[in-house]
Amino acid sequence: MLDHPIFTESLQRIKKWLGPTGLPQPEEDVLLRLIHSGGDLGLAPLLRFSEGACRAGMEALARGDVILTDTAMAAAAVTSMADRTFSNPVHSVLTWAPPVAPAGQTRAALGMTAALQAHPGAVVLIGSAPTALELLLDRVAQGDPPPALVVGMPVGFVGVAESKRNLALSGLPQIRLKGSRGGAGLVAATVNALLRRAWLDQSSK
Repeated sequence: MLDHPIFTESLQRIKKWLGPTGLPQPEEDVLLRLIHSGGDLGLAPLLRFSEGACRAGMEALARGDVILTDTAMAAAAVTSMADRTFSNPVHSVLTWAPPVAPAGQTRAALGMTAALQAHPGAVVLIGSAPTALELLLDRVAQGDPPPALVVGMPVGFVGVAESKRNLALSGLPQIRLKGSRGGAGLVAATVNALLRRAWLDQSSK
């Protein structure tokens, strides 16, 4: 069973508070799970999807593609749902990072470089490090294979809004939050919603 009764009731209450969203099911699933995870109805007007992003992400997840995250916390929050659905390998890019980043760099960005080389076309979740998001965008612009989906929700006030704007302009399949909000819990909630929906869709065939 994928859903706990309390989770189901929570989603029903959120849907009642929101009213009609006008979103297709995968997008609405993501919105509801984000609000549930963050306890914040104010996330609704900040959520953005590129066209076809949810479907592209679901197809990649259903194939069992690798999921890369910028933090160990996000990886841990996704692993349980991945294990219960398509058994996707889940890795934090910090696995490839040096113990200490040189001055002016971050471990997440350094790890992202090697992780993308090891797993081209992965589903990539960025909830903490705008530097990792910028690095990903730079690598794709230089000709590296694009990720199957980017969940771009770095949190904070330094470089965050700029990295999200750059993601919006990149043309990559993406799900993002405008402004300063984000975090490991929200990127994990996003991909967990897609894993759940892809699994339910496959089970109903």
